[in-house]
Amino acid sequence: MRIFTWVVLFLLPVIGFAQGSIGSLTGDETVFYAQTKQMNQFFLRFNGEEDVKGKRYYSGDPGYRDVKVRKKFLNILFDNSSPNVNSDSKFVFIDEALNKRNPSFLDFYSKGWFAEVTTSFMYKKEKVNLILYLKIEKQLNGYKWVISNVYFDRFESWFTHLNDTANLKYFIHPMSHELDFMNLHKVFKEPETLDYYFEKEYQPDMTALFVMEIKNGNLSFVSVNNVKFHVFQVQNWYFEISYFNRNDVNSGWLISNLLRLNDKDKKDLMRHYTHLN
Repeated sequence: MRIFTWVVLFLLPVIGFAQGSIGSLTGDETVFYAQTKQMNQFFLRFNGEEDVKGKRYYSGDPGYRDVKVRKKFLNILFDNSSPNVNSDSKFVFIDEALNKRNPSFLDFYSKGWFAEVTTSFMYKKEKVNLILYLKIEKQLNGYKWVISNVYFDRFESWFTHLNDTANLKYFIHPMSHELDFMNLHKVFKEPETLDYYFEKEYQPDMTALFVMEIKNGNLSFVSVNNVKFHVFQVQNWYFEISYFNRNDVNSGWLISNLLRLNDKDKKDLMRHYTHLN
């Protein structure tokens, strides 16, 4: 987990819009400069905060967030081979993001985006896959990535019965207090049914289970297998960003999935992933 302190957005050099050439650059050089190699650069390109040669624009500079430049950048930030990016939706998305009255920009340090990291762990001598969800959090004068949620299918399987109608027969009698709750022994007699006795709003805390298994020595980290990002910062839209390692201009960090979602659906999806409000 990387900690961002006194965060600075880094840039990369020349950016190309054409697939054949960039100025006097051709071939491999065109591919190199056209690739969106870092997530920081994705944010700069989306916002139109650097020029075609990679020079950073700041507020007040000529060309800062220029609409024409942004439109060119936005057109190269999509994975052209993705079945999850409809060309019509892409056109509408770009048009709305560039709306003169209410343009959309991305903010690296704000809420509304997070990372999904697929990892490998050893769990009781077996290699398994876990998904970690991380978000940016402010700390003093800097920022850091923090784990906001965990998904592990083994944890999930322990609680699949929570919505079963069978839980109607597992209850603590409403007059149990008159017996000093002497009947509590039945609650713990069968551990597999323990969670039936919790309040109906009860939701298992996967991150707590994750921490417990790590501290008990049952889980040990092996590697990071894949990273992608979920972005909710554009009004009425949600998109995923994935990395594509290809030897052409349509490579690097690109939008791999695009959906039109209202505010409620976006909040539900964010809550599902990260428990964010």
